[in-house]
Amino acid sequence: MTKLRLAIVGAGPAGIYAADILLKAERKFDVSIDLFDHLPAPYGLVRYGVAPDHPRIKGIINALRDVLDRGDIRIFGGVRFGEDITLDDLKQHYNAVIFATGAIRDADLDIPGIDAIGSFGAAGFVSWYDGHPDFPREWPLDAASVAVVGVGNVALDVARVLAKHVEDLMPTEIPANVQAGLEASQITDVHVFGRRGPAQVKFTPLELRELGELRDVDMVVYDEDFDYDEASKAAVTSNKQVMVIDRVLQSWRKRPSVNGEGGEASRRLHLHFYAKPVEIETDDTGRASAIVYERTKPDGQGGVVGTGELRRIEVQQVYRAVGYFGSPLPGVPFDKKHGVIPNHEGQVLHKDSNERVPGVYATGWIKRGPVGLIGHTKSDAMETISHLINDQGSWWTPADPSPEAITRLLSERGVRWTDLDGWHRLDQHEVALGEPHGRARIKLVERDEMVRVSRGE
Repeated sequence: MTKLRLAIVGAGPAGIYAADILLKAERKFDVSIDLFDHLPAPYGLVRYGVAPDHPRIKGIINALRDVLDRGDIRIFGGVRFGEDITLDDLKQHYNAVIFATGAIRDADLDIPGIDAIGSFGAAGFVSWYDGHPDFPREWPLDAASVAVVGVGNVALDVARVLAKHVEDLMPTEIPANVQAGLEASQITDVHVFGRRGPAQVKFTPLELRELGELRDVDMVVYDEDFDYDEASKAAVTSNKQVMVIDRVLQSWRKRPSVNGEGGEASRRLHLHFYAKPVEIETDDTGRASAIVYERTKPDGQGGVVGTGELRRIEVQQVYRAVGYFGSPLPGVPFDKKHGVIPNHEGQVLHKDSNERVPGVYATGWIKRGPVGLIGHTKSDAMETISHLINDQGSWWTPADPSPEAITRLLSERGVRWTDLDGWHRLDQHEVALGEPHGRARIKLVERDEMVRVSRGE
């Protein structure tokens, strides 16, 4: 029987779902799968991109854990593609590779002053509060007033964590350095900006409701944003999700803090709609001092046009949460405009000729861009796997497909990789750290310490 040795680069939901779907698919060949990730721990954005106070979403980890714990997928954590292993290496030891590396960079926001001191991409802040080992341990939270640009779920996560009191995050798995950073926060006001109206936001009702439940935080909305045009009214009546979002926002209009007046909380979270940021002003030191935005209005078709009216709010920090963007991989075609690997339904294409690259596939956000929720990754992986199975005639012919070959190669290069047993050791260690404090776990942050614990050293 034909054997397929498959490498998957990326151990987040996209990579794990792809492995699981292939192993469960009807096929006429045996499969062995090796899963590589540059981080010592698996689960990708579920571990390092979901806010720590989202236990429901993190429940996805339980399903991913069940897949890995079957033991029919080998894990190589802490292995950097392009440094520790290359595409040529994979061709020597596998029949094909699927790239599932996601999108972790921030999309650009091209306005004057966006590079000011105190102006950040949301991805960096998310990685900090999620304890990502490759990001700084400290984060400056010395601003009283901050701006968050964007109205997607990431923008609301960032706004919520900035506004929330640290003691209300203590039941979660935030690391000690994040606790210390949030305890030192000087924030009193968080301003969220979206260029369109309340009926066109990208966040989900669950995310929005959670904002209104924050302790000692006033939700501030502005009456002028709710003079809906016909397109917005139609969206509210025809779309259940938009209807629920509108219902939540309308309930906030009845609170004392509407239009920024009358609230008694120590912190405020303002939602500004029809507000298109056009500039970040800076002081003499180059630090952000204000955000300037243009007031927009509905165009009658669900979009907006500018009014020419400029407004200004003093802020000392700005977080742009306008989307994620993929990163290029050495030796792999890359579309710089869209931040993805060029592909047809997961079959990777040469960038210039659009011809297929034999043996190379993509799935998840690096395939389709950073759109959709985590659950959408399953159907995405099914499409890629379907092509992989049907492309048997164009797989690579590896010189040494033995399972021992890749471990020997990594050992010769001095790579201190982590495996499934190592992840179990790290997992148990973090859980044990949290137990004395009544917490589910406390994450380790230092990469070397994660590897040491994983390898039992």
